[in-house]
Amino acid sequence: MSLTLHGYWRSSAAYRVRLALGLKGLSYDSIAHDLRTGAQRTEAFRALQPQGLVPALETSDGVLIQSPAILEWIEERYTDPPLLPEDSAGRATVRAMAAIVACDIHPINNLRVLTHLREELHADEAAIRHWIGRWVTEGFDALETLIARHGAGYAYGDRPTLADCHILPQVYNAERFAVDLTPFPKLIAAANRLRERVPEAAPEAQGDAG
Repeated sequence: MSLTLHGYWRSSAAYRVRLALGLKGLSYDSIAHDLRTGAQRTEAFRALQPQGLVPALETSDGVLIQSPAILEWIEERYTDPPLLPEDSAGRATVRAMAAIVACDIHPINNLRVLTHLREELHADEAAIRHWIGRWVTEGFDALETLIARHGAGYAYGDRPTLADCHILPQVYNAERFAVDLTPFPKLIAAANRLRERVPEAAPEAQGDAG
């Protein structure tokens, strides 16, 4: 099956998908859309992704959008290695950990929100960093507790899951904006373990990085 990932090197949502594809050992083509220039808002791209957001994944089933849905599709279509636990309680916990990032941290720290803060509310970079740090810290506090409870090298158990695919890109964003991550040693250890396992998914390894 041919897969084409539409993304941007610094997009944490696209990074999630690259991690899952890498963990599954899947090959894919990449098409970059520079979010800084608004390439994601062109008519051609909106024909694929009506919101004008990355990522989008072209598959034989059609174009898939929204990274959590894309990750679930990858998990269902390519079952080995699994990125969800075998038991229902474990799967619910992993999905909850992923949702802390996808639903509670990322949406209020994404490019559209930061652009609004800068252009409409005239926030300076110190205020932007404070805003990002507040919401990352709040979410990471909860994740650190959950990882201490459920992790064994990764966020949940001893192998990577969809939770890790969400957490590492959020750590990358936090590092970009100099968020203090010292209170989250278990989370950072799990993220770094995945970073080392799938180096080809890293933002700086992408063809459009720069």
